[in-house]
Amino acid sequence: MFVKYYEVKQEHIDFQGVVDGLYYPFYMEWTRHDLMKEVLGLDLEHEFSQGRIHIILEYTLRFKKSLLTGDKMQVTCQLRPNEKRNRVNFVQQIIVNNVVYAEAVFVGTCLINGRPSLPESVINALY
Repeated sequence: MFVKYYEVKQEHIDFQGVVDGLYYPFYMEWTRHDLMKEVLGLDLEHEFSQGRIHIILEYTLRFKKSLLTGDKMQVTCQLRPNEKRNRVNFVQQIIVNNVVYAEAVFVGTCLINGRPSLPESVINALY
């Protein structure tokens, strides 16, 4: 399982004193992008310059607990097969002190000449 570590940014705290729900997907996105670069060898900017556009098609996100000022979190990411061969599921969690605060599944693909596909490195990581 791929893991990144972050501390809640003060500018992400809303008027209620908790992290605004808008920012949970950002922490997960940073982790996904790092997994793609560090594990799969896919630099998204380079991929884009080569005409390969990596996109998220949909996601589900469940909030379990609120992140607070000063929380230090682990954000996990695992690749899982999707029922469609040209898609991949990124299964993610935000964990603080061994407690799951949020969990999500992001469904992604890569557009090559407008057609959905998966890069070889993603396919190899799945199977």
